This record gives sequence, C-alpha cells and structure tokens, in this order.
Amino acid sequence: MNPRCMPLLLLVSLALVFTGCSSTGKKKPETAKPPAGSLKDQSGDVSFQAFVSRLRKAVAAKDKATLATMMTPNFGYSWDADGEGAGVFDYWDANNLWPEVQAVLREKFVPNDNYMVAPAEVTFNADYVGYFAGLRLERGSWRFAYFVPAPLPSTH
Repeated sequence: MNPRCMPLLLLVSLALVFTGCSSTGKKKPETAKPPAGSLKDQSGDVSFQAFVSRLRKAVAAKDKATLATMMTPNFGYSWDADGEGAGVFDYWDANNLWPEVQAVLREKFVPNDNYMVAPAEVTFNADYVGYFAGLRLERGSWRFAYFVPAPLPSTH
C-alpha cells in the first residue's frame, strides 16, 4: 500500500466509525404497542388470522367451553345497564343469535380504536343496523371482546 494513502484511509475509517455512533448516547424509546386509539390493521397478521379461524370454528360448533377461553372476562353482549341475567351463551340461545354470530364473524375485520371489528360497515356507517363483533389484544393474545347490536341512532 502506498504510504501517502494511509492518512486518507485512516480518515475514511474514522468517519465511518463515528457516523455509526449516536452523538448524544441516547437511544430511541422503544414502544411495546401503539398508543391508545391507534391499532393498526391486523387482518393480515398470522396470529390474528389463526385466532379468527379458531373463533369461527368454535362458534360453528357452539363449543361454549372453548369460546369461554377466547373471550374477555367482561365480554359485552347486551346494552342493558344492569348486566344481570343470563350469561352470554344463554342469551345467544334464548335469542337464536348463533347464526348471526357466525355470519358476522365471516365478515372482514377492520381496525376501530383499540379493536378489530366486523363487519367493516359499522366503522364508517352511522346508520348501520345489525350486530357487530370486536376483538382486541390483551397481554399479547387476541380475545373476543364483544358481540352487540349497533345502537339505534338517537332522535333529537
């Protein structure tokens, strides 16, 4: 190697080393999950797809034991304020809602606040009439959070 090139090689090497280092020594903060209200579309995520597939099968089979393990502890199924009365499965049985649950779960899920909801129409249509479902991440696992009718538009 030509001795006159040594200083230039040393200078380039030092420039490469120092440009790769942070000058402040501070790291960017790592975020474990997106801020509240900003759940990104998870419909293409493998774990989301697997959960929805298992959920659909459990509903089709009316497998209440499996469904119970897939639901949030405070699963929403009625707009009644008191929250008393029959459990969700008794409610679905009494109101013949199993076919409706199956139909809604076949729909496309889209993000809405901190949930993935189906059908997609409910997120952009204030006049939507029918049931809708919500799934959410809880401690890294998907859970069936609610299955409720769309609230009726208020008349003022």
